[in-house]
Amino acid sequence: MADTVGDFVLKRLAQWGVQRIFGYPGDGINGVVGAFGRSDTGIEFVQVRHEELAAFMACAHAKFTGEVGVCLATSGPGAIHLLNGLYDARLDHQPVLAIVGQQKRSAMGGDYQQEVDLVSLFKDVAHEFVQMATTPEQVRHLIDRAMRIARERRAVTCIVLPHDVQDLPAVEAPPREHGTLHSGIGHTAAPGVPAEAELQRAAEVLNAGERVAMLVGAGALGATDEVIEVAQLLGAGIAKALLGKAAVPDELPYVTGAIGLVGTKPSWDLMEQCDTLLMVGSGFPYAEFLPKEGQARGVQIDVDARMLGIRYPMEVNLVGDSAATLRALIPFLQRKTERAWRERIERDVARWWRVLEARAKNEAKPINPQRVFWELSPRLPENCIVTCDSGSCAHWFARDVRLQRGMMASLSGGLASMGSALPYAIAAKLAHPERAVIALAGDGAMQMNGINALITVARLWRDWANPQLVVLVLDNRDLNLVSWEQRVSQGEPRVEAAQALPEFSYASYAEMLGLRGLRVDRPDAIGPAWEVALNANRPTVLDVVTDPDVPPLPPHVSGKQARHYASALRKGDADALSILKATAKEWWDGLFPARSK
Repeated sequence: MADTVGDFVLKRLAQWGVQRIFGYPGDGINGVVGAFGRSDTGIEFVQVRHEELAAFMACAHAKFTGEVGVCLATSGPGAIHLLNGLYDARLDHQPVLAIVGQQKRSAMGGDYQQEVDLVSLFKDVAHEFVQMATTPEQVRHLIDRAMRIARERRAVTCIVLPHDVQDLPAVEAPPREHGTLHSGIGHTAAPGVPAEAELQRAAEVLNAGERVAMLVGAGALGATDEVIEVAQLLGAGIAKALLGKAAVPDELPYVTGAIGLVGTKPSWDLMEQCDTLLMVGSGFPYAEFLPKEGQARGVQIDVDARMLGIRYPMEVNLVGDSAATLRALIPFLQRKTERAWRERIERDVARWWRVLEARAKNEAKPINPQRVFWELSPRLPENCIVTCDSGSCAHWFARDVRLQRGMMASLSGGLASMGSALPYAIAAKLAHPERAVIALAGDGAMQMNGINALITVARLWRDWANPQLVVLVLDNRDLNLVSWEQRVSQGEPRVEAAQALPEFSYASYAEMLGLRGLRVDRPDAIGPAWEVALNANRPTVLDVVTDPDVPPLPPHVSGKQARHYASALRKGDADALSILKATAKEWWDGLFPARSK
């Protein structure tokens, strides 16, 4: 039997090095799905419970491997379901290819069932490249261009395949005639390095600074050694955008930790007091957490020139790979002999860890969520991968989890979408089955799609070389971050009908699926529960009952935020008294960490 277009799609993707495709079948994409049963390409089809999970997994695959993630869905509703996860990839600049089905060509334009203008639908999320195949001769160059553009531009691309085209005979080599293309496979991108004159200009700015701050993001994940060496030369402190949390170890005494709403007091002080800012591979968006305009001279390094100079008015903008550019810059940097700035940073960081410990050990009803993350840090397995969801859990992850060298971590950064932690964890485990993986999620995210993702875990885990996968659920029966945003940003009390969540036994559900389930409702049981879960012989759900009234305080509370907070409590927030008590404890520990228990 001659190969069909569906067969050729898989063969061509395999030649590009694709090892797995995340997706869900449907009649609009059956010509490709059927090829998995006929072809021996070595590509694994990972069946998900919902197409959104497939796109999240493709994004996470790209984050944890550096390769193009591929997801697949049927026409109409299946394709639409992909969008949230694809926007996650687009906003975090990850290379992902979406392959979607479409109705037969003869039906298009006829208001047919499930007929959606998919090229228009995907034009924003896949604006770098979205095309529909109308003949078999197109398919080769569509795949080649989609893969190459996704890699080169770190972007989402999309190919639309009408149902009938998938079943036509494949054309592996288009005829050599006018109007045809003959594309090839392969991508070799040498790390970009700016010209020496530009490096010298950057060095002049950095050498002149007396109080240098560094901000590193996801673009610095492969530049750990270079970032550390530059910080040592300049006597700088290092703050981290959330997607760059794994770029440098949290154990270094001059690493101030996260920046922004989920950030730390040392990071806030670093930006408020510096006279020079070096940004490396970061698109951190919140200008109010960066130095005041005119306060600091700036140098920025980014592989994408479009991201330069849009967060802070930089004096020198360098286009290049972070690691290669820093290596080229280092010979021009002068070691600063005056270390008072660095010593001050290290004192602030040491004090901050005492603050966090004191806050984590405060009593709560029944469990302080900060303690759950504090107890995890010393138990993190070597070279583990940590994924986190959006919500209050991202605050505790950003501040309390101390990542070490060799660990990986990520979450939905630019989109900040709920429901990403579990599909991220599954993709991480498939890409690195020998590593332990820990997913951190709130109960809102679990009820949104995490419960469904656990079904996939139950289906796959027996094939993993290492069964260590732990899913932490902060079980507080509240859309917690939304509640706090309502209070602090709007000055309104929590709305029970909107933010209260129904009870659900996540541990029992895990047991029903054949996984391990542990429910924890006492503070002294947290540490032992982590040890049991991390050493279990199967994936484990850790269902921890936490107090929703412990506030995820920002590093700096503005007068406006304080007024809104007070207004929300005056208007009759049902938890006002408990919130005031918890806030008072957090405030006290910030002032007197050494006196806390």
